[in-house]
Amino acid sequence: MAEKTWELSGQYMESCNCDYLCPCIFTNPQEAATHEHCYALMAYRIDRGRYQTIALDGLKFALVIRSGRVMADGGWVFGVVIDAGASEAQRNALAAIASGKAGGPPQMIRDNLVSDFRGVEVQPIEFTADGLRRAAEIPGVFAFEIEGVASRNRSGEPFYIDNTAHPANRRLALARSKKTEVKGFGLSLSLSGKGNNGHFAPFAWAG
Repeated sequence: MAEKTWELSGQYMESCNCDYLCPCIFTNPQEAATHEHCYALMAYRIDRGRYQTIALDGLKFALVIRSGRVMADGGWVFGVVIDAGASEAQRNALAAIASGKAGGPPQMIRDNLVSDFRGVEVQPIEFTADGLRRAAEIPGVFAFEIEGVASRNRSGEPFYIDNTAHPANRRLALARSKKTEVKGFGLSLSLSGKGNNGHFAPFAWAG
């Protein structure tokens, strides 16, 4: 077996403009989105990570996606943001991973679904996780706030959906958005108080 060039693990969060619950998740994703385009904003915090000998612990990156009504049909717009707090070597490593050049789930996305790659930006990325609340903000690119949909079993846990084909994790917490805004990579969207779709989960990738 070939040695892994890179490994990342940490936490992911997402908001998309689909009505809750996004039909892509439970249709693999063959069902039409609830609007003309699906805008998906994903933020990732690396708790433990390396690219070759370069440590990536504590850094963040984000993916910005716009698809047509059926995500599986491809034709995606795709942009990447990497953490402004990274060193030059770390930025190069994160750019290679998140843009799909270094294998793993991002390469699967680029190779199979993306027709319009809009590049890599370097920006400060704010990533907040507090109980069921999650929020992410990147100046000039996107901002969203989601909250897990709490189960009434009084566990303090959200509902989950399992055995999905999502690139972050097969098991996703279900969440609803308080706001979802994107204004980067030539895209524009602003939703507030719509209760649109969100997810969060641990992630672990390698390539």
